[in-house]
Amino acid sequence: MRIKGIRGISGVALVGALALTVGACGSDGGSSDSSGKKAAEDPQSVSGSITWWDTSNEAEGPTYDKLVKQFQAEYPKIKVQRTPVSFDQAEQKFKTAAQNGKGAPDVIRTDVGWSAGFANLGYLQPLDGTPALDNPGDFMEGPLSTAKWKGETVGVPQVTDTLGLLYNKEIFAKAGITKPPATWDEFVATAKTIKQKTGVAGTQLNPEGYFSLPFLYGSGADMLDVEGKKITVNSPEAVKGMETAVELTKGDVALKPASTDGYVAAQTSFKDGKVAMVINGPWSVSDDYSGKAFKDKANLGIANIPAGPSGKAAAPIGGHNYSVYRGSKNKDAAYLFVKFMASAKSQELTAKEINTLPTRKSAYTPAVTADPAKKAFQQALTIAKSRPVIPGVGDLFVAFDQHYVKILRGDKSPKDGLDGLAKEWKDKLLKDYEIGG
Repeated sequence: MRIKGIRGISGVALVGALALTVGACGSDGGSSDSSGKKAAEDPQSVSGSITWWDTSNEAEGPTYDKLVKQFQAEYPKIKVQRTPVSFDQAEQKFKTAAQNGKGAPDVIRTDVGWSAGFANLGYLQPLDGTPALDNPGDFMEGPLSTAKWKGETVGVPQVTDTLGLLYNKEIFAKAGITKPPATWDEFVATAKTIKQKTGVAGTQLNPEGYFSLPFLYGSGADMLDVEGKKITVNSPEAVKGMETAVELTKGDVALKPASTDGYVAAQTSFKDGKVAMVINGPWSVSDDYSGKAFKDKANLGIANIPAGPSGKAAAPIGGHNYSVYRGSKNKDAAYLFVKFMASAKSQELTAKEINTLPTRKSAYTPAVTADPAKKAFQQALTIAKSRPVIPGVGDLFVAFDQHYVKILRGDKSPKDGLDGLAKEWKDKLLKDYEIGG
């Protein structure tokens, strides 16, 4: 998942979503039994056709086609239509189809940031107690938390990701550094040492709000207090975390963050060997290996996000879930399909073939963890945390990106920038929240 995957429903839709109830959409499907009793007690008797909207990329399609064929071989009475849907269009397309009651799929692969919005509109079937949510204790706590809404599980974690510290081992060795920094203070010191001893910039920050979250989390801050209905992105702790990020833009120890295409700029600098460290996710590893700095894959180091003044380290969780449309006419077949696709066996296959990170603990088999990158990000996931689970969480990052780049480039102080962000959220998106910072 790259960062665009966090985008949520529009601000207008967010306000509307908060005013709707489950019953308002009228999409429960009438004759469809939602209990999953037949699928649980006599799965081989389940028949019919279902449609799955697959929002993965084109390169991953053959692997998912393989899994669909395996499912149909196990359940020959069920036909599955895998329909590729552009990720950038899928969220709005699903909402339109579900609202109209026509054309919505039985199963959809949703970004974790969409689940709360869809569920709040009444479009997702609760899966607790159904065959779809098979062996829930085997899922990592973080990914499973992204699939819950108001005490119900509305998705089954498919793949997951988080942020880690990626570094160039060769540059570290030239600077006499033997291990990656464990705290943000050490990160700053490491960047300065690398610049002084090698001439290479220590780091380059991605100026997108999502990538600022490890700095906030490390200071004990968060974007929101959802339960208390408070905006906390401008709390003293958050300001302290942002000051750490700003320190990395001062002097000549780091390349200045780009004001446009910041992700691409930082990624290109890293894989070309122009910076020693970046904060990025597992989706970047294949691209890293394509750069001249990592022709020897063993040169890529991956470590957990450094800890902040709070003594804790954390990074946001991304990924995708399988969800069942509440209006599906064949929920039994949909439950069995989700169960199969989210099984440890299926997750192991996708991890090996298309480099996804499993959400099930048992899917981290020796064949999967033999890949050092997957093993490292498995460890990184142990300190990951969910972003606020609210409808339209992705929209918060539209303004966050704008304010964060101003902070990093010195146009706004951390306090003024975060105060402005909090006010914009309050005025435009979170009108029922108070600013608690």
